[in-house]
Amino acid sequence: MKKINVITLGCSKNTVDSEHLMARLAAAGYEVVFDSDRTDARTVVINTCGFIGDAKQESIDLILRAAAAKEAGKIDRLFVIGCLSERYADALRTEIPEVDAYFGARTWDGIIRALGAADGPELATERRLTTPRHYAYLKISEGCNWKCGYCAIPLIRGPHVSVPIEQLEEEARKLAAQGVRELILIAQDTTYYGLDLYGRRRLAELMHRLCRIEGIAWIRLHYAYPAAFPDDVIEAMATEPKICKYLDIPFQHISDAQLSAMHRRHTKAEALELVRRLRSAIPDLALRTTLLVGYPGETETDFAELMDFVRDVRFERLGVFPYSEEEGTFSAEKLTADVPEQVKQQRTERLMALQQELSLENNRRRVGRTERVVIDSRQGDYFVGRTQYDSPEVDQEVLIPVAARRLQRGHFYDVRIDSAADYDLYGRVV
Repeated sequence: MKKINVITLGCSKNTVDSEHLMARLAAAGYEVVFDSDRTDARTVVINTCGFIGDAKQESIDLILRAAAAKEAGKIDRLFVIGCLSERYADALRTEIPEVDAYFGARTWDGIIRALGAADGPELATERRLTTPRHYAYLKISEGCNWKCGYCAIPLIRGPHVSVPIEQLEEEARKLAAQGVRELILIAQDTTYYGLDLYGRRRLAELMHRLCRIEGIAWIRLHYAYPAAFPDDVIEAMATEPKICKYLDIPFQHISDAQLSAMHRRHTKAEALELVRRLRSAIPDLALRTTLLVGYPGETETDFAELMDFVRDVRFERLGVFPYSEEEGTFSAEKLTADVPEQVKQQRTERLMALQQELSLENNRRRVGRTERVVIDSRQGDYFVGRTQYDSPEVDQEVLIPVAARRLQRGHFYDVRIDSAADYDLYGRVV
């Protein structure tokens, strides 16, 4: 009963929640394993995702399998936390009563009390890492105030709440003491950081302060909303050597008609001006974006405009998602001009085919360059690493032949890029 298996689904924000939970359980004397299929743990905690249809189904399927294992006597206690149970707790209690208790994304710490674990303020910055020990996610805020038309996050996670800057510094120092070299700053909108606590945006100040922490080599910025993008963040990225020349900034669309329908708080002209400012200040910046196609009312003209946007900006990293209706959102309740599923898929494929061409062209320009690479793992005949222009799990990799020399996970090397594929680079240590 003192061994617990914590299984995490969904995004990096869930990963951080699970890591905080695991630290509290360990402090209470529990032996904690994570994402394990082969364990004798008699207590299982599932941290669920409830954002889009496929993720919801994955969470439900896992809960059902665990409930069946409990019925068969393979486990004794089963708890569910996270986004799915935040949205659908009542329905889940009715449909899957085998679960001992459900806790939402905003009340996941209730499981700490249910398991008799400690929950003192001294544990607020403790983490039990589930990522490779050389990188970690640092969640700087919770929730979101933007209320985009398609997005259920404000319904699940609530309004924006920043973590105090001193608490983040303490957490980052503890991560560095564990061997973390790369911090990946995450939130629903990182640029909004500080407004609720301090009355002004303080992301740039936070980034500067994190750069002063000994042991941290890279700081990476994810999920920056395009509207009201702070000038001082651009300056920090341009001048601080520890800050990766990388920015994840989800534009979602570029047609003014679509941006208005999506309740995005910027125009096409403002988006293009932001790209110009970023490229001008940080010439070697790797821009990552996500785009949403097939939103209700999207026309072929809107989509052609989006294709031109991708072709002109030449994003280094790009993801495309077909629109999925989320109950409770503006688009689900108010918009009816749905785009056929076949058209959504075709548009997704056309955008990704264009990005594949652009990615190959971008990669070929890097052949012959020497770049700093951190090693993440070994897979078969290659060591797998990343440059500052690539985030773990979502971006491309640098493959280095094992036969050349032995490399250590979490260490940095200078690597000469010898060849390029669509989404991978090949190189050797120099």
